[in-house]
Amino acid sequence: MSSAAGTGRRGLGPVSLRKGLPRSSAPASMPAAQELETARPVEAVIGDCALYSPTGRQPGTVPLADAAETARTADGYVWIGLQQPTAEEFAVVAREFDLPALAVEDAIAAHQRPKLETYGDVLFAVLKPVRYVDSQEVVQVAEVAIFVGREFVVTVRHGDSDVLRRVRAEIDAAPPGSELLAHGPVGVLYLAADHVVDAYEEVAGFIGVDVEEIEAQVFGGDDHDHAQRIYKLKREVLEFRRAVSPLAAPLDRLANRQVPHVPETVAPYFRDVHDHALRATDAIEAHDRLLSDVLTADLAQVSVRQNQTAVRQNEDMRKISAWAAIALVPTAMAGVYGMNFDNMPELHWKYGYFLVLAVIFTTCLSLHRLFRRNGWL
Repeated sequence: MSSAAGTGRRGLGPVSLRKGLPRSSAPASMPAAQELETARPVEAVIGDCALYSPTGRQPGTVPLADAAETARTADGYVWIGLQQPTAEEFAVVAREFDLPALAVEDAIAAHQRPKLETYGDVLFAVLKPVRYVDSQEVVQVAEVAIFVGREFVVTVRHGDSDVLRRVRAEIDAAPPGSELLAHGPVGVLYLAADHVVDAYEEVAGFIGVDVEEIEAQVFGGDDHDHAQRIYKLKREVLEFRRAVSPLAAPLDRLANRQVPHVPETVAPYFRDVHDHALRATDAIEAHDRLLSDVLTADLAQVSVRQNQTAVRQNEDMRKISAWAAIALVPTAMAGVYGMNFDNMPELHWKYGYFLVLAVIFTTCLSLHRLFRRNGWL
């Protein structure tokens, strides 16, 4: 888990657009505001921007231009929520709150592992909300980046997730003076982590139901090949594990007060979230091991069925070969005596016909008994 030392009041100082956020191809002399005129306004990606105090959410919303000043002067914190912003759009917010450039890059690029980093007095966390589509047996993974300062919270969402909406609704509904409001900006991080981890356990339960269904089919006499479905579910479990497993270490740091600027009163709450995350991790590991065992058993059953089919085919071939050998005797003798030669004395013998029939019958009977004794018939 990496961390960076910060400078200034909030972290690493103003974001460098040259390093942290790539500019467009406009000339260097063009003013920043003029450069952004061709893009959509940053307000288009802001879901909500509000002031929260110990008494609760304050009425209305806070304009982005006043957000930083409001956070400095008001008793509380400002929470700005953005949805899939571009580099140029997020640059406006990053400048307002002096967000660290390295963290800004990660928040924009997405596809990060769950982590927790400290930049001066700014915390940067990445969470991976998940959702299970049972009809498709697919784990959908979104991403949430959270900047937590002393007087502000900036959240960036990538993908389809309602975690931040539910967190905001819960804080909005908190009664004045409640402990949740008293936690301040760190309370937003706690609630987000709590909702995300709760979803982990829920998704693990759904996957467990599908694993049990596959297990019952494999060991219940179903002759279908389940390898493709098992392998697909194992891939989803792998994606799920990538979202869950790295989160344990950051939560452990928060639970054991190894992160600066986290109130002591919040540590027990993070400890509870950490315990739930460990349970979800254990459930994922159990599902993965069980799927591996079921896949091995399914492949073994497929191999057994293939061997049984081969054995049956071999038995059929032996039976066909045995009857063909028996049928060859009368065919051969009939072919010999069907030749139109004049010098075949036995054809004119009084008992020749009966002798040939006796030889055919005796030979065929002997072959039949021989094949039966050897298990061919």
